[in-house]
Amino acid sequence: MSKPVDYKLFFVVVLLIIFWMIMISSVSVYSSFKVTSSMVKKWLITESYNYFYVIRNIAHVVISMIVLWVFVKIPYTFFEKHARYIFFWTLSLLIVVLLMWITLKWAKWWIAIPWIPFTIQPTEFLKLGFIIYLAYFFKKYKNVLYTFDSWFLPFLFVLWAVVFLVALQPDFGTIMLLAPVATLMFFVAWANVKYIWILAVSWLLLVTMVYSMWNYDKETWKNLNSLGYITQRIDNFLSDEKTSIENKTINYQTEQAVIAIWSWWFGWLGFWKSIQKFGYLPEVQWDFIFSVILEELWFFGWFIIICMYLFIWYRGVYIALRTTDLFAKYLVVGIISRFLMQAFINIWVNLNIVPLTWITLPFISYWWSSLLTSIMWLALVLNISRYIEQKEISSTNRFWRWSKLMNFFEVTKRKIKS
Repeated sequence: MSKPVDYKLFFVVVLLIIFWMIMISSVSVYSSFKVTSSMVKKWLITESYNYFYVIRNIAHVVISMIVLWVFVKIPYTFFEKHARYIFFWTLSLLIVVLLMWITLKWAKWWIAIPWIPFTIQPTEFLKLGFIIYLAYFFKKYKNVLYTFDSWFLPFLFVLWAVVFLVALQPDFGTIMLLAPVATLMFFVAWANVKYIWILAVSWLLLVTMVYSMWNYDKETWKNLNSLGYITQRIDNFLSDEKTSIENKTINYQTEQAVIAIWSWWFGWLGFWKSIQKFGYLPEVQWDFIFSVILEELWFFGWFIIICMYLFIWYRGVYIALRTTDLFAKYLVVGIISRFLMQAFINIWVNLNIVPLTWITLPFISYWWSSLLTSIMWLALVLNISRYIEQKEISSTNRFWRWSKLMNFFEVTKRKIKS
């Protein structure tokens, strides 16, 4: 019999959404004015205003909370039963986006739906559908996880099919996010760790091929082909080209983000008092919202976000350890690892530790598809939390669990050595 959801996790998710709505009301002021000003010129509205994104944000949150309620109410076994159909549906969206897309610069990432003021980014739904399918896949083949032809070749085929379709958009950031998540789920499922070397070599060859074969014009910094942006971003990250900053290319955006972050060192600007959001940092409400949060809220903004993310990860681990169903266990591991990895990659981009990836900050960046799928991820974790034991762990049981964890690492070491 099902129990109430993990209210600690639910409470933190609600706090994150509230925090996001508050920050969007601040960081989107300039962008809202620009959008509404263009609407005034087209005679769509009569006067510009600063809360365009706030209004859309409220609509997004209302729809997302309805989706959260639906996903929590549906038994998670429904997703296991229909895992293949869910996965093939998300793959079909990747095919549709190549035929009916909205192009932003060089990327074909969005699908426009007639009569609906929102666009859909299929790769966001693919990330969830892929994790659901992998959880189903690992549970189904749990007895043959050491065989090469019975399960590893099908696993490799599915993986490369996803990589191929995502690369056509192109969206290399999604590929580099799904790769470690799939490898982690592979490891947690106790599959043959020798095959991890095959995966590692495959990813290394892929990255080398993409970096070496796709070029761009280094004099004008313009792409010569669809995947040239990857090489350009890596070169931009490794070099210190002042011309790229002056020409407002990739380094300009990260440079402005770093300025916003380190401005708090000279004083706490305070909420609503960011300088970089007024056109200096382009499209600040999306991938670089973390920079403005630090600019306005100083250390407290960083501390709040990191603590909430780590707490979500902790509750996810708690739920995964207490479920006996393998599909539920693998699904929770995939969701929380993907959630935490995406969050820290976005933060590292803002800090200029890794190249620009266009990966959003979950529950914080203003992306409709990102918010909706983030709600779906954690709704599934909350759903699974209804079917676990909620009893307190005694000191003896804690010692037993610690011993079991240490034994896990010992067995893993022997498997790697063998």
